[in-house]
Amino acid sequence: MTLKRRLYIILIFILLINISGICYGNSAEPPSILIIVPNAPGDLEISIGTDNTYTKAKEIDKLVEKHYIFYSREMEGASNNTINVKTNGDSYELDFENPASRYQNIYTLNLKSKTLSLGKSTLRSIVLVSLRIIITLIIEGIVFYLFGFRDRKSWKIFILINLLTQGALNIWINGLFPMQSYLFIGLIALEILIVIVESITLVSRVQEHNKIRRFLFVLSANFLSLVVGGYILTVLPY
Repeated sequence: MTLKRRLYIILIFILLINISGICYGNSAEPPSILIIVPNAPGDLEISIGTDNTYTKAKEIDKLVEKHYIFYSREMEGASNNTINVKTNGDSYELDFENPASRYQNIYTLNLKSKTLSLGKSTLRSIVLVSLRIIITLIIEGIVFYLFGFRDRKSWKIFILINLLTQGALNIWINGLFPMQSYLFIGLIALEILIVIVESITLVSRVQEHNKIRRFLFVLSANFLSLVVGGYILTVLPY
């Protein structure tokens, strides 16, 4: 089997396991509505409802953006589907349609145009996915170099397999709700799969050094990228 065909099979397998199904179980109540606000000012306040029946959103700072969360139990007390925005002495209201479901609804607030749109920004997704892939390539590339790999062919295989595995992983992460409770459980499970995939590919295709060193590189690089990547996911949005 050629390397190209093997990589195609690996990519299809990783994408297939990311297809989610319906699962029921006891868990903490997820946010009913999450509003993403890029470059949100420090004094920004968002509430839902009118008159005396309104609820203020819980705020979470993600460095480049802020998340404003309304839980379903709080939504029940709001008088209508009106978002109240207050910032820099300005105050205005935005109406929005009833959520398609009562479970994990995402909106994006544009402060400049004063508009509220359903879902995540496509540009935001592209930037965040690309950023995480680049950071992973830099981290694992440094480890690859420290393990003594210098051959151009070795680096081509390394970059190609990481673009495939990390691309699939980060596309999966991007498809999750930004407040996913079980993110790190799924992340660890997929990292184990990635270690298996990369071990098979790099050990069999890279010719530099012995197989033990190649395998140890895969373990070391993925452990380091898991730790750093996990930390990044707690600080930056996804």
